[in-house]
Amino acid sequence: MESQKTKASVNFFKMPLHYPRYTKKDYHDMPEWKVNRLLAEYGLSTKGDLAHKREFAMGAFLWPEQRRDPNPSS
Repeated sequence: MESQKTKASVNFFKMPLHYPRYTKKDYHDMPEWKVNRLLAEYGLSTKGDLAHKREFAMGAFLWPEQRRDPNPSS
């Protein structure tokens, strides 16, 4: 029989010792297992497809000016 402890999960943000220092290009090139590990390390969801997880990681870890395309197309 499954205990109450295993049924309920606690989600919270964990602040590791070091903040990730990846660039936008790094996130675009990052394999799924590494994106999953990074998100899990911070207590964030690893659900969704790879594109969603990459966008989520960039939104969480990059400053707004780092997320912008430096060469926007006209």
